[in-house]
Amino acid sequence: MNSLRRGGFTSITIGVLWSLVIATTVAICLSFATGESFKPTLWGSLAFGFCVGILAMICKPLQPVRRWLLAGAVALVAVLLVFSPLTPIIAGEEVAAVQLSVCALIFGLALYLPLQNMLQEVQIGPLTRHAFEDAIIRFLTGFGYIVFTAAVLIPFYVMVMTSLKSQQALLQNPLDFSIDFSRGWDLFRSYVELFQQFNFGNYLMVSLLVSIVTVIITLLFSVPGAYAVARLNFKGRAAFSRSILLIYMVPLIVLALPIYIAFSMTGLRNTITGIVLIYPVTTIPVALYMLQGYFRGLPVEVEEAGLMDGLTRLQVIWKITLPLSLPAMVSVSLYVFMIAWNEFLLAFMLLDDPSKFTLTRGVAMLNSSEIPRQHLMAGAVISTLPIMALFLGLERFMTKGLTAGSVKG
Repeated sequence: MNSLRRGGFTSITIGVLWSLVIATTVAICLSFATGESFKPTLWGSLAFGFCVGILAMICKPLQPVRRWLLAGAVALVAVLLVFSPLTPIIAGEEVAAVQLSVCALIFGLALYLPLQNMLQEVQIGPLTRHAFEDAIIRFLTGFGYIVFTAAVLIPFYVMVMTSLKSQQALLQNPLDFSIDFSRGWDLFRSYVELFQQFNFGNYLMVSLLVSIVTVIITLLFSVPGAYAVARLNFKGRAAFSRSILLIYMVPLIVLALPIYIAFSMTGLRNTITGIVLIYPVTTIPVALYMLQGYFRGLPVEVEEAGLMDGLTRLQVIWKITLPLSLPAMVSVSLYVFMIAWNEFLLAFMLLDDPSKFTLTRGVAMLNSSEIPRQHLMAGAVISTLPIMALFLGLERFMTKGLTAGSVKG
């Protein structure tokens, strides 16, 4: 272990591994962005990572200007190497020299700058345990960021780019995800046709209505229930509190057939009313669980003061508890809205009339050999963007609401 904790060995190992990660990432990103063929090379990446790892350990610039000068020098060497047998990234014959040079420039900058940060505690000779672990943790953190970002962005990028393609371009090269800006506004033709020919405006309104009503019904039941579990003493309270989430132990697919039969017999199948009745069944338990933890974290003395001033229990909830619980309420509402907006199984099973389709049911309808693939991707983008914008806009409330009540209670 002591031989492993040496500056030279650590810097070389991290440099080589990071070089392979960056070469692969840059090659994949440029292949998606340009539609051309880029791929990393093993020996070129290893050799370049070996040298840059040593350089990042030895050269520790104290000024940002020197840091960027060294990064520029590394990037310039990477550009020169792409025209040699030791190139870290190779490209197809159709790729111009300028594109390949830009690829190498990005590779050099993305390699050296993070490496210098990872190896800032690494010195020549034996390392302390702190310096060794710091370098490893920084490398794993950077690797995790890249993997997580790629897992999130690449599918979304492919979805968006495919929705902007023409049918002819998709048939010529389905793996070309570059944008042809010469088409102008015709890039958005798939989106226009979805609203004009496939009634997507109605799907959006139905999903919005169902999601909002689900949130309202869920809060109407979960707020009193969570408050009762958190504040009132009654027989079976502990058992009820522990069994709230037991419904999630039963897969929804197991309940699909009984729900279908019951809704068919009662005339609720293929109706918006039926969807609005069944969705809260899946959201109320999680809302109860989230809110009871928050209510337990609120000071009991505030509510007792309201009761001593002559307020009823319902007035205390309305005038004191709910205003104090705004972060949790927003968090629960957003979470329930997302569940209702993205729900597919029940909508697919219970809805047959296109005029009553939710957005997810409408997108599933596009998955047909008779409908161009770009329309399916455009529908997926339309269903994703509203909930993404809502989540990003209210994310701070959701984070605060989810963590509230985790210390007390």
